[in-house]
Amino acid sequence: MSPQPTQPGRPERGATQYLRDILGELEAAPGAGFDAAATTGEGKDAGPKARLGDVLDRLDERAFGLLVLLLALPCTLPFVYLLPQLVALPMLALAGQMAMGRKHPWLPARLHKRSFSVRSFKTVLDRSEKYVGWVERLARPRLSAITSHHGSRLVGALLLIPAASILIPLPGTNTIPGIGVAIASLGVIERDGVLVILGLVVGFVWVALLATLGLEAASLIKDWLAARI
Repeated sequence: MSPQPTQPGRPERGATQYLRDILGELEAAPGAGFDAAATTGEGKDAGPKARLGDVLDRLDERAFGLLVLLLALPCTLPFVYLLPQLVALPMLALAGQMAMGRKHPWLPARLHKRSFSVRSFKTVLDRSEKYVGWVERLARPRLSAITSHHGSRLVGALLLIPAASILIPLPGTNTIPGIGVAIASLGVIERDGVLVILGLVVGFVWVALLATLGLEAASLIKDWLAARI
């Protein structure tokens, strides 16, 4: 069984540790989601693999927050390219489902069966914890209206904006919105409305800065072209 919270809406451990527990459970139970056929090989992807759907099946009502966090963690790492743009697409789909009021995430069968390296994902958790670990230690249930069902619809709609900005294929454009989305998703998991607001503010400040720089660059290009004509 998956780890149980000590009180309603409150995980016994932080979200990253909760994910480690799920991965450890999959490793310890080859017949329950662990991909025993993919346990050999060399390189960084060597070792056991698990299916995304088996992780999803072990989540309770915090599934949206945990799945968005799962996708946001690689985006928090600086100088990582292509992967953030790839994970931003399912992140947008999940945020859209939240905005539509779904109580549980839906994934296509192909994605539900998609396997990933347990070892590689544990490495991502280890590297990302220095960015989100301190947030987990501060989290506690607050401003419950924000993390209620109706509040989550608004949160999902707002998350679409920083998540969409991750798609911009420029150096460093994924880290700050990734951190913002990760903080907001931690707030959803921990039932902490303050964290949700903080994460959204981080994401929106970055989007505003990116839009300002984009408009300024466009104005400079326009002036340069006008001078050349």
